[in-house]
Amino acid sequence: MTTFADSATLFINDRPDAATRRLAWSVFETTGLPTPSDEVWRYAPLGDLGLERFNVPSAPTIVPDSLFASELSRRAGRVIRVVDGFCVDTGAALEGVSVEVDQTNDSLAGESLLQRYESDTFALLNAALAPGATVIRVAAGVNVAEPIVVLNESSAGSSFPRTQIVLGRGASVTVVEYFEGGANALVVPVSEYRLEDNASLQLITYQRLDATAWHVARTTGFLGRDARLHQAVVGLGAHYDRSRNDAELLGAGSSNELRTTFLGSGTQVHDFRTRQYHVAPRTTSTLLSKGAVADESRCVYTGLIEIEKGAKRTDARQTNHNLLLSAHAHADSVPNLDIRENDVMCAHASSVGPLDELQRWYLESRGVSREDAQRLLIQGFFYEMLADLPSELAELVGGDVASVLASVAVVAT
Repeated sequence: MTTFADSATLFINDRPDAATRRLAWSVFETTGLPTPSDEVWRYAPLGDLGLERFNVPSAPTIVPDSLFASELSRRAGRVIRVVDGFCVDTGAALEGVSVEVDQTNDSLAGESLLQRYESDTFALLNAALAPGATVIRVAAGVNVAEPIVVLNESSAGSSFPRTQIVLGRGASVTVVEYFEGGANALVVPVSEYRLEDNASLQLITYQRLDATAWHVARTTGFLGRDARLHQAVVGLGAHYDRSRNDAELLGAGSSNELRTTFLGSGTQVHDFRTRQYHVAPRTTSTLLSKGAVADESRCVYTGLIEIEKGAKRTDARQTNHNLLLSAHAHADSVPNLDIRENDVMCAHASSVGPLDELQRWYLESRGVSREDAQRLLIQGFFYEMLADLPSELAELVGGDVASVLASVAVVAT
């Protein structure tokens, strides 16, 4: 770990809040990287990860935008650029929206990042090595009509982006967090979202990193009274793609709708974890996770609905469906419920299997070739996940997903 540790030390020593970062780094060194014996990491290919091959950049390396990033930017009301974790451009002004870089290392939960994530090894790395938090604030009562796009580009050995979104009372906005680049890199984003009473956030996280990247992400939403968080998480890139998406429903009447989806090929591993934590009464959460794995790729879904005592009349639903597109692909589904209140409604369901033979036969019987029938069924499986996106974004993301599907080999199982 010499290269990584040395570059990390140089980076930390050069920061104005070095003392706080050293503490987070010290806890990381004491904790160490997780191992497959840790239950939450049992499915991860940790034997392939060696931190010594990465380095921590002291400055961003600017690269041209991809065609997709350019098209995404064209559809945005404001574009914020983050390169190798450094916010390099906060974009054009947008009424009611402010963007700043915060160096305080505080969580939106009202405590330090170290306190908040002390048991999460990779989040500790972000606490120590993120250049700063890109903080987006939407003023109370402001309805932002056009989406805000956060372009996260990684070109160096490692990248630790941190995004915080704060919505005032009654505010509403759509935000897209997009990740690309990252060849042979370690990318560890930490994002937090605080929604005050009656605020509404539509959030799309789209991960399209290089197939050689390691992506270990964590997001947390904190929801006030009657707040609404609609979150879509799409993972197509990276060698190992791990995304943990939490929501804490702290105010009565708050709601969280989370949709996660992925497409695995080659030897990719997609590892999705979710937690809907219901604290207040009359809260609702709806989780739908759908993905497909081809070739020798693998996927893991681990979900938790947790309901505290006093969260009466909570309604929480959790569904996970996985498509196997090859006899060598593999999927694991681990739904969990932890309920400490009687007056609630909860449900969970999961499935793992190949394409529906009857549906494929129906299409073939009407003159559609087997290959086209398979593509149509897979596209239909994925497009349900994109249906709630704003139309201009759904078209762009849907086209990108279709281009990836075209390169995936489907073998009947």
